[in-house]
Amino acid sequence: MTKDELKEKANDLPLLPGVYLMMDKTGKVIYVGKAKKLKNRVSQYFQDSASHTSKTRQMVAQIDHFDTIFVSSEFEALVLENSLIKRHMPRYNILLKDDKGYPFVRLSKEEYPRFSMTHKWANDNAKYFGPFGGRYETRQALDAVCAALRLPTCSRRFPRDIGAERPCLNFHMGRCDGFCRKEMSAEEYNRRIRQACQMLEGKAKDLLREMTAEMEAEAEALRFEQAAALRDRINAISALSKKQTVIAGLCADTDIWGLYRGAGKCCCAILHMEEGNLAGRETQLFSAPMEESQEEMLSALTAQYYLPRAVLPHEILLPFAAEGDCESLSEALTRRAGHKVWVHVPQRGEKADLRAMAQRNALEEAERATTNEERTAHTLELLQKMLDLPAPPGRMESFDISNTGGSDIVASMVVYSGVKPLKNAYRRFRIKSLGEHPDDYASMREVLTRRLQRAADGDEKFLPLPDVFLIDGGQTHAQTALSVVIAFGARVPVFGMVKDDRHRTRALVTPEGREIGIVGNPAVFALIGRIQEETHRFAITYHHESHSKNALRSALDAIPGIGPKRREALRKRFGSLKAIREASESDLAAVVPPAAAHAVWSAFHNENGG
Repeated sequence: MTKDELKEKANDLPLLPGVYLMMDKTGKVIYVGKAKKLKNRVSQYFQDSASHTSKTRQMVAQIDHFDTIFVSSEFEALVLENSLIKRHMPRYNILLKDDKGYPFVRLSKEEYPRFSMTHKWANDNAKYFGPFGGRYETRQALDAVCAALRLPTCSRRFPRDIGAERPCLNFHMGRCDGFCRKEMSAEEYNRRIRQACQMLEGKAKDLLREMTAEMEAEAEALRFEQAAALRDRINAISALSKKQTVIAGLCADTDIWGLYRGAGKCCCAILHMEEGNLAGRETQLFSAPMEESQEEMLSALTAQYYLPRAVLPHEILLPFAAEGDCESLSEALTRRAGHKVWVHVPQRGEKADLRAMAQRNALEEAERATTNEERTAHTLELLQKMLDLPAPPGRMESFDISNTGGSDIVASMVVYSGVKPLKNAYRRFRIKSLGEHPDDYASMREVLTRRLQRAADGDEKFLPLPDVFLIDGGQTHAQTALSVVIAFGARVPVFGMVKDDRHRTRALVTPEGREIGIVGNPAVFALIGRIQEETHRFAITYHHESHSKNALRSALDAIPGIGPKRREALRKRFGSLKAIREASESDLAAVVPPAAAHAVWSAFHNENGG
């Protein structure tokens, strides 16, 4: 379909809630979204693309057709969107983890039901719990639940193997009550299974209350052996809910979220709290499109994390409001859980401290898992997208002018290879074309002209040309530089570096005047800031050296016996005019002949008319 046809189809949609699926020419789903009003949301994709992010423009360029599914509420749209994302794994959606990372626990439907692990929920009359975390952790938790309740985990099948052999080693180790023995009843087995189900459903507190009451009843009836067995199981279950991350997550009454977008990797951290105590932690690394806002990321992640789960906490603390609002997510999860789920962003107090802790966990995990190469590549890719460059910049050159009034006008050229300074390629210029009146624009024009002329002449010190020119200054500086680039027939993008009130680069500006904000991208902001500071430092250093030499030359030229060679010798030995002025006559005589040393000393100490 053409863009006009897609726009017409979108405008014909009703103002109803639903889900839309964007597809490419092959019919592959590339994006799944939800909307309160399908017409308004879908039609936005085919309007003027100037307001679209780079990611959205790329996606829209690949859309050949789209489908919609109407639902009766926002809750249904949220659930359906999550299901379709899991099914199609669209490339332009944020994906927390595929189904293979979410194991379920399955309880078979038979006289002696058994627990097993599976990655899919099937319509087979069995009971399913989850999804949980990783496969290894879920297996460990399931074994621990069975051990706490002394349920069998061996390969024997009941009732087929009851009484066929002696109990296995688990019975003798106290990990199983030996349900393969004839004296053990199916009723007791199924009672233990129901207790295990309570734990997997997040009802460990209810189970402990029931078992404690049963233990006390057994003790009152003087059945101390049975009471002791119940006590041991109660202790095992209490310890289990504190030690096993998967079980701790089910028992938690509060989840605290942290979310961090790093250079190359993103991470969310979920802290599980039970009665004010930290019971467990989960972290998930994932990738997200660079233009995706944190609010959009959090909205997608929370939906993907909670909607497949049968057990939800009573309170969820977010680092900031997800896309939409907390009330909508709270309503959706409340309907899913069967109890009130309060979703909010804490602003102060202990809960705000917990939110900060979760944020630190997400940051540390993402940074730990990110290599220096990934950080570099991510930063340069971000800069490429922001500046609309054809590729990540490999070489960048930055220029700055420094002067004192109309004298000692100098310029610096700093070179960065990727994110690192290439100091052997730095160059310095003394402005030659100006008189007493400084002119930053004319100075910049001279510097760029000399730099590009040296490259045109084949001077290897000025080759290759960079991927981008960064000019210290605003739009007019960038225009001046671009006019020189065009005059030489070069094709190097030019951007000015605009400073804030504290002299930090807050934005880049094109010669046409379009500002490109960088403050919202910490990695790019830090890189451009370093380049600007290094360029300024190099220019100031050269200016100070030049100014000191001129001041030294002016002060020494009138002294008899001091010519260029002796002046240079004094400069190398003492470094500055102040140091020469404060030197003793004997110190000066160590550099120049005694008569010249006496003349210098006398000139600065006003003796003999000097």
